[in-house]
Amino acid sequence: MTNKYELPIAGEQFRDEVADAYSPKLGKKRKRQILVNQIGGDGTVPEILANTRTAPGILTMRGCAYAGCKGVVLGPTRDILQIVHGPIGCCFYAWLTRRNKTRPKTPDDPNYMPYALSTDLQEDEVVFGGEKKLMAAIDEAVALFHPKAIGIFSTCPVGLIGDDVHAVARAAEEKYPGINIFGFSCEGYKGVSQSAGHHIANNKVFTDVVGQLEMKKEGKFRLNMLGEYNIGGDAFELERIAEACGLTLHSTFSGNSVYDEFASAHTADLNVVMCHRSINYLAEMMETKYGIPWFKVNLVGADATAKSFRKMAKFFGDDELMKRTEAVIEAEMVEVEKVRNEIRPRCEGKTAMIFVGGSRAHHYQDLLREIGVVTISAGYEFAHRDDYEGRKVLPTITVDADSRNIEELTVTPDAERYNPRISEAEKAKREAEGFAFNDYSGMMPDMPDGTLVIDDCNHFELEKLIEYYHPDLICAGIKEKYVVQKQGIPMKQLHSYDYMGPFAGFKGAINFYREIDRLLNCNVFKFTKAPWDDSPELSATYNN
Repeated sequence: MTNKYELPIAGEQFRDEVADAYSPKLGKKRKRQILVNQIGGDGTVPEILANTRTAPGILTMRGCAYAGCKGVVLGPTRDILQIVHGPIGCCFYAWLTRRNKTRPKTPDDPNYMPYALSTDLQEDEVVFGGEKKLMAAIDEAVALFHPKAIGIFSTCPVGLIGDDVHAVARAAEEKYPGINIFGFSCEGYKGVSQSAGHHIANNKVFTDVVGQLEMKKEGKFRLNMLGEYNIGGDAFELERIAEACGLTLHSTFSGNSVYDEFASAHTADLNVVMCHRSINYLAEMMETKYGIPWFKVNLVGADATAKSFRKMAKFFGDDELMKRTEAVIEAEMVEVEKVRNEIRPRCEGKTAMIFVGGSRAHHYQDLLREIGVVTISAGYEFAHRDDYEGRKVLPTITVDADSRNIEELTVTPDAERYNPRISEAEKAKREAEGFAFNDYSGMMPDMPDGTLVIDDCNHFELEKLIEYYHPDLICAGIKEKYVVQKQGIPMKQLHSYDYMGPFAGFKGAINFYREIDRLLNCNVFKFTKAPWDDSPELSATYNN
C-alpha cells in the first residue's frame, strides 16, 4: 500500500475538463484512459483503457510499429546488418537516434551500428514493386560487409504495395547459404503503437535467431538480460556489476549485443526482464520451448538495483554468490548514499511527471523517490493493461482486432533441448516462500493514491497538466522536450538521455541524482517567460 497524495486540483476535475474539450465519443474514451490512482485493501487498482488506437489528429507521444521493431529491439545489436526497406525518410530511425552504445572486443569485430542502410524506394518502385531493389541491396550489402546475419525491416509503403520481404529473405538465403537472412513485417501502421513492433521483433528473433548456435559462455551462473538497450551506456554499467557479483551475462537483448549471443541465448539458465512491454513475449516463449525461467527486475535506481541483483543471486541459491553480491552492494552504496544525502535536501518535496515507455515511467519513480521527488502523474506511451495493473489481469484482457493483427506463435517444448532449470515442485516451493516468477506488479500499485495515471498522453493534455499543476520536473521524450522547456519547466528526456548516461545501476543512479539536482535548482528556466508574466511594468485604465 502506498501513501496518499493530495493534488492541488482534484484529478477528477482535471480529467473531466480535459475530456469536455474533445468530441463526446472521444471524451468518453479518454476518461477511461485518465485515472485517479486508488489502491484497494487487497492491492487492486482501477481498470485502465490501454493499447487502443490514438484518435487521428491528436499529437500523440507514441511511435510506430517500425520504430518499435527496428529502433528499439534490433537497433542496439552491432553485427546484424539491418536494411530498411522503404522510402529514405523512414531510415531516419535507423541510425542511433536512441544513443544505443556498443563496445566491440577487438578492432576487427564488425560493428554495423554507425551505418543506416535503406533501399530508398522511389515512386516507380512503389508503383511496380520493390522486391528486385531489395535483392540488389542484399547483394551489395553482402559484397561490402560479409555479415553473419541480415535483418530486413518493412515500412508502411512496403506493406501497402505488397512486397514480400520474407520471400526475398528466403531467396537470399539460398543464394548466400552461410548468412541468416530474415525479414520483419513491421509496417508502421500495424498495431496501435511501437508495442506492435516489439512483439513482431520478439517473434522473428525467437523463430529465426534464438537456438541457431550451441555456444555456452564460461561461468557457473549464466543469465540473459532482456529489455536492456544500452542507452547512454546503461548495459556497460550493468555488465560491470554482474561481473563483480560473479554472474555471467550470456546475452543482453539487445544492448551491446552480437548475433552469436542471441543465437545461443537458449543455453543460459535464467532470463531477467528489464523492460516488460518490449520483450516479455520472448521470455515466455523461451521458457516454454527451452525451460528457462524468468522474472522481472528493475535496474533503475540504486535500491532497486540492489534488490534485483540480490534476487538473481538468490535464484541460483549459492551461498558464495550471495555473499559476494552483498559485498558488491555494500561497497557501491557508500558513494550512492554520500551523493544521495548531499542532494536530497535540495530536491525534497519537488514534484515530477513522467511519460515514457517500456517500464520506465514506473522505474524512474523509484529513482526520483530516492532523492525525495514525488511523481504526481505518470503514464506510458504504448502500454497494455498489465503494464499498469500487473500481470494478474492478463486473463481478463480482451483481444481486439489490432492485437490479432500481430501473429501469436504456437510454442511447444523443444524435443531435444527442453531442460527445465528448476523443477515445478521447486518453483512452487519458492513461490510459496515469496519468490516471484513470471510476474510484474505493474506501475499503478506502486504509485501514491490520488495521483494521475494517463495512458497515451498527448500535447494538449500535457499543456493542461502544466497549467493545472505546474510540476517542478517533467520526464518524457524528444517531441515533448521543447514544448515543456518553453513553459519554464525543466525537462529530462528519457528516451536517449540528452547526451548523458548511464542512468541504470549504481553509478547511473549517482549520475541521475546529480542531473536532477542540476535541473531542479537551475534558474535558467525562469528566463523562458516574458518579464511581464510575473511583474507587469505598466498598468492603465481605458475610458471612452
